[in-house]
Amino acid sequence: MQTNLSYILLFCCFFFIKLGFSQEIKSTKKIAVPAGKKDSISTLKKDSILLRKKDSISLDTIKPKESIEDIITHIATDYTIQNAKNKTVTLYNEANITYTDIDLKAGIIIVDYKKNTLFAKGIKDSTGYVQRPIFKQGNQETEQDSIVYNFKTKRALIYGLKTKQGEMFTYGEKTKRVNDSTIYIRKIRFTTSEKKNPDYYIATNKAKLVPGKKIIVGSSNLVLADIPTPLILPFAYFPLSEKSVSGFLIPAFDTGSTDRGIGFQNGGYYFAISNYIDLAITGDVYSNGTWGFRANSNYNKRYRFNGSFSFNFENIISGIRGFESFSKANNFNLRWSHNQDQKASPNSRFTASVNLGSSRFFRESLNQSNISQSLTNTFNSSVNYSKTFVGTPFNMNVTATHQQNTNTNQITMTLPSLTLNMNRIYPFAGKDGVKKNPIQKMGFNYTMQGQYLINTNEDDFLTAKMFETARSGMQHKTGTNTNLKAFKYFTISPSANYEESWNFNYIEKEYDPINARVRTDSLTGFKSFRTYNLGASLSTNIYGTFNFKRGKLKTIRHTFRPSISYSYRPDFGSQFVRQVRRSADPLDFEKYTIFDNSLYRAPSVGLSNSIGISLNNVLEAKVAPSDPDSDEEDEKITLLNNLNFNTSYNIAADSLRWSNISFSAGTRFFKDKLAININGSLDPYKTIESNGTAVRIDEFNPGFPRLTNASLTANYSISSKDFKKDKGEKDKNTNNNSGNNPPDIIGDDINPADLLNRRNNANSSKENKNKTAELYNSDIPWSINLAYSTNYVNNGLDGGSIGVNSLIFSGNLELSPKWKVGYSSGYDFKGGAFTFSRFNFSRDLDSWRFNFNWVPFGTNSSYTFFIGVKSSVLADLKWDKNKPPDRRLF
Repeated sequence: MQTNLSYILLFCCFFFIKLGFSQEIKSTKKIAVPAGKKDSISTLKKDSILLRKKDSISLDTIKPKESIEDIITHIATDYTIQNAKNKTVTLYNEANITYTDIDLKAGIIIVDYKKNTLFAKGIKDSTGYVQRPIFKQGNQETEQDSIVYNFKTKRALIYGLKTKQGEMFTYGEKTKRVNDSTIYIRKIRFTTSEKKNPDYYIATNKAKLVPGKKIIVGSSNLVLADIPTPLILPFAYFPLSEKSVSGFLIPAFDTGSTDRGIGFQNGGYYFAISNYIDLAITGDVYSNGTWGFRANSNYNKRYRFNGSFSFNFENIISGIRGFESFSKANNFNLRWSHNQDQKASPNSRFTASVNLGSSRFFRESLNQSNISQSLTNTFNSSVNYSKTFVGTPFNMNVTATHQQNTNTNQITMTLPSLTLNMNRIYPFAGKDGVKKNPIQKMGFNYTMQGQYLINTNEDDFLTAKMFETARSGMQHKTGTNTNLKAFKYFTISPSANYEESWNFNYIEKEYDPINARVRTDSLTGFKSFRTYNLGASLSTNIYGTFNFKRGKLKTIRHTFRPSISYSYRPDFGSQFVRQVRRSADPLDFEKYTIFDNSLYRAPSVGLSNSIGISLNNVLEAKVAPSDPDSDEEDEKITLLNNLNFNTSYNIAADSLRWSNISFSAGTRFFKDKLAININGSLDPYKTIESNGTAVRIDEFNPGFPRLTNASLTANYSISSKDFKKDKGEKDKNTNNNSGNNPPDIIGDDINPADLLNRRNNANSSKENKNKTAELYNSDIPWSINLAYSTNYVNNGLDGGSIGVNSLIFSGNLELSPKWKVGYSSGYDFKGGAFTFSRFNFSRDLDSWRFNFNWVPFGTNSSYTFFIGVKSSVLADLKWDKNKPPDRRLF
């Protein structure tokens, strides 16, 4: 049977070989042509068309499109097997295929040129299933268990998909890729967690993925720590665009934490207007009729400008209509911040910082977590444009300002204020600007300032009435000075100044005999006055050095800078003083000037001829290094930053010629960690009581001058970094918060539910993304900021008293790399109570974050709870709860 089978196979081989050759043997049979009349067309030998071997039409230049359009480059670590018969290539271990814009890495890759397909999968070793295929095409990258890809149709079948689209990670068991823009996935999971085992995900049975654009899913369920939750959605849509896209902002539900009933907060729509600007429109609504509206916008154009704008309006209703407790109020707040890049225009600059609105906005608003704003009593705004005129000494500054006192509701604005400055010029300088003698050192400057000043209140703000009391004017100032050496060690600096003031508003007073009172008329017109003064100063520096032969202290140096100045100003004010009768008594007069309500008041009455005395002291020391054999230089230490005394003596006065002696001192300790500043005033004259008030008399206090007022402030900052042995690690991220420049003692304001801010800063910082704790050897970073302040007042009658006496403290404590606690509080020693206190607890939950802000007591007692996903894609996956302060206390 074996022999028969061999013969049969041999016969078959010969048969197929014969058959193959027989197809290539040309036929020898002649073609018979029927007899008849000869025709040129029927004659084969004479037909020019038939004599051609090839027809030119048959040479078609259009070739059929190949399935494989480019060279396929492949490499592998272990081996590469090429099967010429089956037209396949097998790559094993760290295989890599490159084709057009496709880059595939896997453990095993099989390329089939006949079927135009590619198959890739991982390999198994002692650690498990490794070298999973990583498929990259363009800027899209996916990781899967295995993949089958067709070069011709560009379709793919993927098992165990893992891909990242923006901030979203996608996991699918079976995936069918139709083309570059459509992918269908079965049993899919969505998450923003970067963990291998996500701490949460949204599970669904089927979904459609459009890379870089969107994900559309069917019925989905939220899973936390692999435990399904009852949160189910019938369908879902996730935008995946790398650019900002417009969309709805999901509101937070308020279950009735206030007397305004239940409501919704922060719901609205986000407009992605362009790459340079966006806009978020949100609002609040409550069951009792209270509603709020907010518009927030951010704009940024690289190398040009950036800024933000926000407008808030609230219609607040309290109580029930028809009852006495019913009230209705409208509050608003406008903020605008604009900053121009210095590269945009080196010679001009425009900036804006605007904060204006209702005085009680931050105290009454139900949707404001900015507690620091509710503690301030002023709103300040400034819009500034400055320009430097190149090639000239002139520069210009135009400013519009706004100051609002939230306690008194008084508003002061300058619309605008124009300032033109001329930098100091030296017209008598020698060649190349050399200044050797006093004439050459003589410099001149000039300043022109014009203002349109408005003083109004909140009720008249933005009405025509606020312009009725507006004042305007212009002032010109110029001066010159020089200096010269005297007696080798002294410097004499003479100076002269001239000032001219223009007012466009003035008053006239007249006695009204009918009503028996003084009538004041506000008039518009041009009025001016001029003043000048002359002066000179004499100063020198005196150095005293004290050397020590023992101990680490080597030298103490005392720098003493005394200065004596003289100034003279004639009496310019007497000529503007007028008298007006103010009662029925013909001898009862009051004095006034026409500039009493003007922008620039009249010059003071009387001759000024005074001598000023100033003393400045500085103490410094040199300390030897700890190791006497080291090559380190002696360390310089400042013992006393300054100790200043200032006073003056008026020669022209008939009494009380000496002014109060003002003093100030400041120093630092513990490597600039502790800064202490003291200032105050001493009165050399006695004080008596007259009509219940203290009056100075022309008689000196016996002994030392009386301390009228003094204040002491101390700032101290310390952290766990100060105790680390590795100084490089200690100073690596240390901010420059010296004692004279302390951090904000109130602490940063934290708004955990600020969705718009989280969208703008979603990828701004990943510093603590991979922080882990070492058990039994944990490092607990901490910081403490202390600020102490007190003052003393003595009018000479009551014996003096302590005013403010409080200690404010704040800081942070990292209980673990994931847990942080922030606090800020203080204690008022005079009142015997704690000051405003706030605590913040935060927990980094990897892809989630948790915040709890708590004000335990006081008029601002409140709390805010928030837990939500960090990613801006799923920013609406959150839960927040807050209890605002009781607004009835304000």
